[in-house]
Amino acid sequence: MLGTIILTAINAILPIILLIVLGYVLKRIKFLSRDFLKAGNKLVFKVLLPIMLFMNIYDSDWSAFRWDLILYALLAISVIFLLGLLTSVLTTKKPERRGVILQCTFRSNFAIIGTSLAASLAGGNPTVGVTVALLQAFSIPMFNILAVISLSVFTRKEQKGEPEGSDICTDSSAVSAPDGRNAKRAKTDKHSVKGILLGIVTNPLIIGVCIGLLFLGLRAAETAACGEVVFSLKGNLTFLYTALDQLKAIASPFALIILGGQFEFSAVKGMLKEIIVGTGWRIVIAPLIGIGAAVLLSTYTGILPLGQGEYPALVALFGSPVAVSSAIMAAEMKNDEQLATQLVVWTSVLSIVTIFVTVCILMSAGLLAV
Repeated sequence: MLGTIILTAINAILPIILLIVLGYVLKRIKFLSRDFLKAGNKLVFKVLLPIMLFMNIYDSDWSAFRWDLILYALLAISVIFLLGLLTSVLTTKKPERRGVILQCTFRSNFAIIGTSLAASLAGGNPTVGVTVALLQAFSIPMFNILAVISLSVFTRKEQKGEPEGSDICTDSSAVSAPDGRNAKRAKTDKHSVKGILLGIVTNPLIIGVCIGLLFLGLRAAETAACGEVVFSLKGNLTFLYTALDQLKAIASPFALIILGGQFEFSAVKGMLKEIIVGTGWRIVIAPLIGIGAAVLLSTYTGILPLGQGEYPALVALFGSPVAVSSAIMAAEMKNDEQLATQLVVWTSVLSIVTIFVTVCILMSAGLLAV
């Protein structure tokens, strides 16, 4: 029995690892150039992932919404965020690193690695795909909103405390400004409430989720009014649906290859403590809180009834490494990009072990299909 559990866990995790390794090897032998990886990353973030999220939600059923599970996931993310906030303040005095650590505590790679992981753990259970889509519809917007807050709150405080004569620019467009006030204005606008809100509503992942929810809501309203679906992409615009479905199919494997190509095992001197704290939170503490509390609520209280259709989604949501886009956002918002990149690398590498252990434990308890 133990051998079957271990083999099942390996078969679920190893395909994801192999695609990441493929990307890393192709980059190392210079088959993939930096320009290709940069363009590929943009393609994933702005096109493929939004389409995948849209299709996951569009193909789900409004009646299948588990509002209790969605509420639990959002509450768990909020608790992790608040505890991560305290941890980041206690860990380092550098404002540009606090937001990066905080982001790492709660923001998992649910869109890329999480989706692939949940599909591997599904065991042919169709409920898993629906559960993942519903959790993505609410958790990914929350991830992005909290990420913008995390990367703004500490650096914004630092900027407010800068002396009037400071000319340190946080935006490349401000460097060439002929006036120091313009540079300071560019910096302040970047972290203004308006700028934060704009960053949220223009995020491609959030746009994909919102459009998916809109179409799903329209289809539910159409069914309620007419008793059946009169118009649908799949039935009336089959060519468009097929094209989107094919893009959805390549999103995860392509994103994993690009992820591997972006790995840089650079020196960690001077940020070892922050890497240990961020990595420990992301792949050990966050899964313990998110998955552990769910098991307790389901098994011992019955408040949150869960089965083999829900646990793969929770493992993907709370057990995945930090999102690749966290490093991109950290760079754009003038936080410590190097630390953010190292957290992406080390959480991705070490999560192989923690995900494997988590999967084996849940399979042994009968909570995941063997």
